Amino acid sequence: MSIINKWDTGQGGIIEIYQAGDKLAGKLVQSQEPDRLDTKNPDASKHTQTLIGTDILRGFKQTDNDTWEDGKVYDPTSGKSYSAKLTLKGDTLKVRGFVGMALLGKTVEWKRTA
Repeated sequence: MSIINKWDTGQGGIIEIYQAGDKLAGKLVQSQEPDRLDTKNPDASKHTQTLIGTDILRGFKQTDNDTWEDGKVYDPTSGKSYSAKLTLKGDTLKVRGFVGMALLGKTVEWKRTA
């Protein structure tokens, strides 16, 4: 089953994962707040842009049949990016964000939308 799809974050957002060169990325394509601006982004030039279309995931390389690593996940609430790992389990995508070691992080589950 392919990871390239649309995923429901369970928090009012839909992320579309797509091929970006030899890696994977994921952009926000739907939100409960479609006009919300990226005001927490460390790049001040993006503060007037809406979050729709923003890459939330970037730089993931497949390391196993159902695992992608060495990427980053962007948290628009804080404006911070974290190291991340993606694990596909059927129609569930586990997104683990962390600082330093993967043991010290948080995992959220996204559901396939189509």
